[in-house]
Amino acid sequence: MSSSINNLANQPRIILIGGASHIGKSTLGKALSIKLKGEYIATDNLARHPGRPWSTEKDKEIKPHVAEHYRGLSAPELLSDVLVHYGQNVLPQVIELIQTYNLNKYLIIEGSALYPGFLINTVGSKKVRGIWLAGSYSLFKNRIFANSNFYSAGEEQKYLIYKFLERTWLYNQVMINDLKKLKLKWIQVNPKMTTDELRDLCCQELAVTY
Repeated sequence: MSSSINNLANQPRIILIGGASHIGKSTLGKALSIKLKGEYIATDNLARHPGRPWSTEKDKEIKPHVAEHYRGLSAPELLSDVLVHYGQNVLPQVIELIQTYNLNKYLIIEGSALYPGFLINTVGSKKVRGIWLAGSYSLFKNRIFANSNFYSAGEEQKYLIYKFLERTWLYNQVMINDLKKLKLKWIQVNPKMTTDELRDLCCQELAVTY
């Protein structure tokens, strides 16, 4: 394939990757940025809310407000709350990035905040193209359980992890419905697919060469 820099005149400069948590957006985004020699930005670094309800290397203990957030809201309420956050706190920053980006290289932006309905007037232009990743319930469950050490967790933490899974699965379902209505591009992720295979399929769907 020809050089991405030489092809920028005829291809998008900005690629948006959306999808629910744990679908593989960051892995794909980083792989694309390496292959296309571009910049990479995760929307989680722009504004994160409220965090995952399990301990991580960064946060050894679940913060009380995070536990209360998942404990106190139903899956539809959790989804509604996070979409409001995305729309108010993350989307304006993404739009500004898109409008001001003028480097002669690709910019790959990924994150759950890139909800399709928010970006219908942005993707599809000569400058910007978007693709969303979707998955099966078992894919999300396996990945979230592995990442959260679910089977080693106490009963209270397991309940919070299940709430996170429920919100994630609902996001995936609602997102697919919107993608179909808006006729935007998306990929159903096969858990057996390698990162390189997913990267190449993404480029194929977006008509991006490298």
